Amino acid sequence: MHNSDEHHQIPDLRDGLNAKQRAVLLCLRELQKSRGGRMVPTAMLYGRVVEHTDMSVDEMQAILQRFIGVHGA
Repeated sequence: MHNSDEHHQIPDLRDGLNAKQRAVLLCLRELQKSRGGRMVPTAMLYGRVVEHTDMSVDEMQAILQRFIGVHGA
């Protein structure tokens, strides 16, 4: 039997994103739309993301940094 958290870490073959990364991107897109394209505060994004998946603030920030190309923190 596989741990469900391990399942969420496996990248999807279609785009290479795992479930947590995809949740961050989808929530970011939804919030940007609802805010008329304006920037989304990190705290607001985190509030939406944790409605979909279990994730720490540090984990979400690491995902965001990876998306924008920041290495190490």
